[in-house]
Amino acid sequence: MRSGISRSFKLLGAAWLSIALSMVTGCASTDSIQARAISYNRYMDDFKAKNAFIDHTLIRADGHKINAREFGREFKGQSPTIVMMHGFPDNQHLYDLLVPLLSNTRHVVTFDFLGWGKSQSPLGQKYPVAVQLEDIRTVMSSLKLDLVDVVVHDLSGHSGIDWALANPDKVAKLVLLNTYYTNTPTLKAPDAIEFYSKPGWLRDLATWGATRAPSRFEGGLASQLNQFIFTPAVRDKFVPIFVHDGAYMRPAFFSSVGYLWEEIQRREKELPKMQAFGKPVRIIFGENDPSLNPGVAADFHKIFKNSNLTIVKDAGHYVQLDKPEAIADLIR
Repeated sequence: MRSGISRSFKLLGAAWLSIALSMVTGCASTDSIQARAISYNRYMDDFKAKNAFIDHTLIRADGHKINAREFGREFKGQSPTIVMMHGFPDNQHLYDLLVPLLSNTRHVVTFDFLGWGKSQSPLGQKYPVAVQLEDIRTVMSSLKLDLVDVVVHDLSGHSGIDWALANPDKVAKLVLLNTYYTNTPTLKAPDAIEFYSKPGWLRDLATWGATRAPSRFEGGLASQLNQFIFTPAVRDKFVPIFVHDGAYMRPAFFSSVGYLWEEIQRREKELPKMQAFGKPVRIIFGENDPSLNPGVAADFHKIFKNSNLTIVKDAGHYVQLDKPEAIADLIR
């Protein structure tokens, strides 16, 4: 029996080693890279032509640069500014279908966290939640936002909820889109996040390989993103947009994922503040998300006393892409 178990573990180890090593080799063709760049540039030109916005470069206290976009500036001060925060592995394009539905009557701000999208990726930078929290402070102070609707998704649940709990006087309402904060019973990490969040030689080997073979990382990223979007046409459009910056955001991805469970555990002490939070909380989750699932949404609803819960059918992890019209109505 013991020899059989030992042999099984050896075979399992060999299989995982093969998978990890496969990430080290391979490269995309020059033609495919150029085609992807052309497609991305065409998308960006079309978005800019249809959506007026101010493109900001905001400077953090440490000198690092954050990219932010400001829509509907003519409505600033008429109602709370809607500040929408992305998760991982993506960027502020996550809200590109939602922004036009809100910015025709509201002041809207999106931004890329440090290390993601068009924001700076400083050499050697680590990415615990404290770094994202400083990004939020920078956006709020630089753009002089005094009262906001905070919209968080996925990774930004930690920093966005942290900021809201610390600044309730500046929050009109808090909106939770398929996100997480504490270690609730039904919380489950997606496959890639789970793999890269667990320390060990296999994770380290795969990380090393991915840093040296961008196309392998981008292929894995595309595979994971395909599981996040429920609507096929939306999936076909937006997966290439997020993958376009895939190689650039590797340091932020690996570092953020490495801190994942430590940061989740650390927020257990915030439960009393969550229960006492008096501002309205809207919990809006896509039904077809196996990881940040309706069970996680229900747990949020139990904790935040002044909350309402909506489970959106025919929507996945990227609920704001699958059902932008429904989400816009729920956020307003």
